[in-house]
Amino acid sequence: MKRRSFIQKSAAAGAAFSIVPSFVLGGVHTAPSDTLYIAAVGVGGRGGGVVRDLTQYGKVKFVAMCDVDDKMGATSYAMHPKAKTYRDFRKLYDNHIKDVDAVMVGTPDHTHATIALPFMREKKHAYVEKPLTHNIYEARLMAETAAAQGIVTQMGNQGASGDGIRIAQEWINAGVIGKVHRVDCWTNRPVWPQGFKHITEGQPVPAHLDWDLWLGPAAYRPYNENYLPFKWRGFWDFGTGAMGDMGCHIMETPFKALQLGFPYEAEASCTSIWSGDFVEADYSEACPPSSIVRLKFDSPSQGDVSLNWYDGGIMPDLPSELGEGEKPGDGGGGSIFHGTDGIMITDTYSANPRLLPSERMKDFKKPNETIPRVKVSHAGEWVEACLNGKETSSPFSYGGPLTEAVLMGNLAIKAFQYKKLKEGKKLGDWDPYNYPGRRTIKWDGDAMKVTNYDEANAWVKREYREGWEL
Repeated sequence: MKRRSFIQKSAAAGAAFSIVPSFVLGGVHTAPSDTLYIAAVGVGGRGGGVVRDLTQYGKVKFVAMCDVDDKMGATSYAMHPKAKTYRDFRKLYDNHIKDVDAVMVGTPDHTHATIALPFMREKKHAYVEKPLTHNIYEARLMAETAAAQGIVTQMGNQGASGDGIRIAQEWINAGVIGKVHRVDCWTNRPVWPQGFKHITEGQPVPAHLDWDLWLGPAAYRPYNENYLPFKWRGFWDFGTGAMGDMGCHIMETPFKALQLGFPYEAEASCTSIWSGDFVEADYSEACPPSSIVRLKFDSPSQGDVSLNWYDGGIMPDLPSELGEGEKPGDGGGGSIFHGTDGIMITDTYSANPRLLPSERMKDFKKPNETIPRVKVSHAGEWVEACLNGKETSSPFSYGGPLTEAVLMGNLAIKAFQYKKLKEGKKLGDWDPYNYPGRRTIKWDGDAMKVTNYDEANAWVKREYREGWEL
């Protein structure tokens, strides 16, 4: 089936949703309260981790698995030898759409929406790794589709199901540090090569990889080992940079605890790479090696909140309340909450809040537990919600807006990098009168539009390769 007709067919799905799939009524499977039948797409790397999590939790059966890279998918395939295996998810869809209850997507960022949406339109529950999508338009579409189809969804930001974020939220709700007006977030990412020149040379495609399928909706380019594995995160066509990789983890706690919603303003500063004598590296496709992003929100509970993001080795100011030898966050990053009555620090994934100065923790009486704890893993919570109609910690109704906020930061980064070129010049040519500069992006979240810099609206939605349109 051609890609376009495949999408049209999946979009035409229409029957009313029920927790019990239609095929169960025919006796093909055991009752849905016993087993969740899953199609898994992207089962190497992080996707392989989700397969392990789901396998360890139990109550699941992998009907079919798919990965464009045989080598990357090998471990998951061996773990579930009875599952049918594919390179092309469209073939999996054609052969098994009636056999599964749900889809797990663990592919690179640029194919999340492309793969998940056809299954979601057929009312299949969905687990999709973070960031939910590659661009803001896709995040909005995923959330709207999940709501319209009434399906159970979960974004793969695992800390959302942990106790730490709930404890931090209870402290904020109890006013332990007063009204929060600023949050500084940082990460040790990128931990992959990022910010270099355009790759011009192609290499032979390894036999274990289908490069064309890996590219999916992205424009065709020759294969090069500098893209795979994992290094794709530093290229705008495929990844979302350091902020996209870790924002849905680290920004999760302030986003939920402070009820942040859509940012109304963003700006960025980025470092540059130089080669030769004052020749700027080509940023038309590569994320910068490091950046600072400043987002502003109007919180219904806190008022005006500034969230500042730091990556690539750049760190926020250390609070004077931090004692000698004490470190903010953990090795991978963290968040510092500045309130009118004190400071709170949380870690990268687990949150684990603590107050500054640390002496406050000695006699600190923790607020009463008001938010229910999740007793299972993040993946297990999704399984239980699919089988028993429960809620998840990061449904697309929440994960979508969180992803939009993160990707809004990338709009500001691109605006900083972007420069209009004089006729005959190429990106990378030195032009002292056209150097990219810091600018503030005004955002209308409801309209999904930049209101003060029209060029940036081109980045809200990507250009899709012919045949791969959503």
